[in-house]
Amino acid sequence: MKISIGNDHAGTGYKKMIQEKLESLGHTVTNYGTNSDDSVDYPDFVHPVAEDVENKKADLGIIVCGSGNGANMTANKHQGVRSALCWNTEIAKLAREHNDANILSIPARFVSEELATEMTETFVNTEFEGGRHQRRVDKIPAKKYC
Repeated sequence: MKISIGNDHAGTGYKKMIQEKLESLGHTVTNYGTNSDDSVDYPDFVHPVAEDVENKKADLGIIVCGSGNGANMTANKHQGVRSALCWNTEIAKLAREHNDANILSIPARFVSEELATEMTETFVNTEFEGGRHQRRVDKIPAKKYC
């Protein structure tokens, strides 16, 4: 699987651990994140991940920032992106199964590196259930209703 990953300064250590884990499982990982703890602007590292997912250059994306919120909001500005802010493995699993989430947003300041890695594995290994959930996912893109 092709996976793009991006992070700001709060997620550098998490990104490195997640990237190593994904590559050890045979996935191809494209790293758009900073490799430093120096303060940076998360959109600069999230937009490339979202663009890869949006343009089907990546199957999934992983983004990491302090709260996960800013990164999640940024990713969800892209059409066809369904980024999910997750804080445990159950939410990560449901985001894939029920919402066909294609980007996992991790709040580095609120979950351990171990949990972040577990959530990533769960997210990557869970399939979308389709069925009744497909109808709901189809209604996510904004449309004007009169």
